[in-house]
Amino acid sequence: MNVMREIRVEKVTINIGCGEAGEKLERAKKLLNSLTGMKVLETKTSRRTTFGTPKGRSIGCKVTLRGEKAISFLKKALDAIDNKIKKSSFDKRGNFSFGIKEHLDLPGTRYDPDIGIFGMDVCVTLSRRGYRVSRKRLGSKIGHKHVIKPEEAIEWVTKNLGVIVI
Repeated sequence: MNVMREIRVEKVTINIGCGEAGEKLERAKKLLNSLTGMKVLETKTSRRTTFGTPKGRSIGCKVTLRGEKAISFLKKALDAIDNKIKKSSFDKRGNFSFGIKEHLDLPGTRYDPDIGIFGMDVCVTLSRRGYRVSRKRLGSKIGHKHVIKPEEAIEWVTKNLGVIVI
């Protein structure tokens, strides 16, 4: 097989949306830090929403994992949802995302009354070698034969991660 056609996990992004700043956001940041051991980034509103939240207000937090940490967390997260993903979770570029209703579903986590219970979104970005050319400063595009199709992503996830696609 051609090395350039090999599919791999580029990154796993874990997101917790709180909807408001304050104590709830701080507890969510503490949870993400304890789960991943990485620095947590606050997400802010980009414009005024219909709910009246002003621009620039912190409403959630996220962590981006790469390499071995990403794959190990992804396996835990897939165990939390019984290794089943809907076919509609895959986008046209082969990336997929799913939600975890309670962080307690992750294997090896315990309830902490100081943190509480949070749900989270897990977004997985798949790539092939050569995807860096699509960055804005380089100005190149990825050929249509090199883009990961949803069918290829589903086959890769089923084969490498043991996931059942519904």
